[in-house]
Amino acid sequence: MGRGRVEMKRIENKINRQVTFAKRRTGLLKKAYELSVLCDVEVALIIFSNRGKLYEFCSSRSMLKTLEKYQKCSDGAPEMTMTSRETQSSQVEYLKLKSQVEALQRSQRNLLGEDLNPLGGKDLDQLERQLEASLKQIISTRMQYMLDQLGDLQQRELLLFETNKSLGTRVSAL
Repeated sequence: MGRGRVEMKRIENKINRQVTFAKRRTGLLKKAYELSVLCDVEVALIIFSNRGKLYEFCSSRSMLKTLEKYQKCSDGAPEMTMTSRETQSSQVEYLKLKSQVEALQRSQRNLLGEDLNPLGGKDLDQLERQLEASLKQIISTRMQYMLDQLGDLQQRELLLFETNKSLGTRVSAL
């Protein structure tokens, strides 16, 4: 015996809504994968949670190529509605942000000394200059910290010296 129909309305309970989102998202991604494998079709699925977190599936190697293919096909449509324009604008923004994230991740890997093989001479020189500048900043900050500590220790030394001196005069007075 199967379940009854679910009324299509917003789930008011936040926890239940999140659980339902997670389960249905997983099911939707699984169905997209199955459709692509069973029917040998190209499938792209993009989901944004209410917090803006991205979930995506693409049956081809590149989501970008699939979206470009979609744009070529949709450009041939007689008239774009406002929502499809907004969708296209969101897709372009998504692609820009995704490429920025990839560039930042690549840069981070390079700064950690990983994935350096594809870099050319100029890129390696620029990376070296960037690392040297960062190292100078770190050394400068460390030196300032050490100087501050030294100043604090000197003040403590003077205070202890004065305390020792006053205790010495008290002892000699006894």
